[in-house]
Amino acid sequence: MLDLFFEAGNLKKLPRTGWLLRGVSNPESIADHSYRVALITLFLADSLKENGIEIDVERALKIAILHDLAEARITDVPLTAQYYLDKGKAEKKAAMEMFIKAGSLAKEYFRLWREYEEGLSLEGRLVKFADKLEMLIQALEYEQTGFKNLDEFWSALEKLRESEFYEYFKELVEGLARLHKQKL
Repeated sequence: MLDLFFEAGNLKKLPRTGWLLRGVSNPESIADHSYRVALITLFLADSLKENGIEIDVERALKIAILHDLAEARITDVPLTAQYYLDKGKAEKKAAMEMFIKAGSLAKEYFRLWREYEEGLSLEGRLVKFADKLEMLIQALEYEQTGFKNLDEFWSALEKLRESEFYEYFKELVEGLARLHKQKL
């Protein structure tokens, strides 16, 4: 398991390539992104629970922590490269190989990872929502410091609006959209 922990450390060193390709100097690492996704997931899951939605907060947090782990091996493959590569297949293989290092919990961790990738559970779909929300928060932060040409990231706003969670977090999504428009 120690090998897995060392390998996961790569996430602290690997930049989010979408930002890098858009001219953001010294962009966040994959680990930076994953941390805030986990934090957002915690707050959103607890909020849903307060609103009477049956959600397993611990499960959602586990999914959030694991959702980008395979990128420690395959890196953050940008959309331009995904045209030529099967990112999903590569991540699945990397995740399976990495989770084997977790011993008896390997199957459970892989199942949790798949819940995110394939949207198989409420918790997995919530982490997808949190992942997109985090990306847009980061885009806004970069825009506020003067970086331009990040409009393509804002197409995720429509995915958030189409989500089953939008009715619960409309204020967050639309608040973010308003802040983005103010920057234009």
